[in-house]
Amino acid sequence: MGAPDILLEIVTPEGVALTEHVHDLTAPSVNGEFGVLPGHRPLLAALKTGIVSYHLTAGEESRVAVGQGFVEIMNNHAVLLTDRFIKKADVDPVRARLDLKEADEELDKFDGEPDSIEFAELVAREVWAATQLELYGDPPPATVRSTELGLAPSESFVEEGPHLSEAIVDEESEADDRRAEREAKDK
Repeated sequence: MGAPDILLEIVTPEGVALTEHVHDLTAPSVNGEFGVLPGHRPLLAALKTGIVSYHLTAGEESRVAVGQGFVEIMNNHAVLLTDRFIKKADVDPVRARLDLKEADEELDKFDGEPDSIEFAELVAREVWAATQLELYGDPPPATVRSTELGLAPSESFVEEGPHLSEAIVDEESEADDRRAEREAKDK
């Protein structure tokens, strides 16, 4: 009997895009990249656009690109539900570079709200094109956007405290106050 493996399935709206028995896999989640080995604890996570790499039980590494979605790991079975999928052999680097350039230019000219659906769609197009180029082996330079995709509201839920100058406590006066309280209590 051989070493246990993981059944990896990648499913898109068009159907099952990939089914492989793998030794291990690595996938991009919204909280960072994670790895899975046989016997992994059950997991449900949100995927972000990126590269999924895996080793076939024969030892060779394979890589594919996936879009946003979800992954469920249970009983040595990994199911990735994603909106996009592409293998390296199917990447057209010229088309991906053009898509990246167009999305980048549209983002540079974009004058709407950064938390709008239109902005999120442009960023998703840009990230997908860049991910395809990374899979192909010709990654574009990193691009930094001032906002993240709408994973959380733009307003903060952190309660504002007092200004720093108001929050600084004079330790000597605080000690004097405690001393005065003790003396008053002793009398």
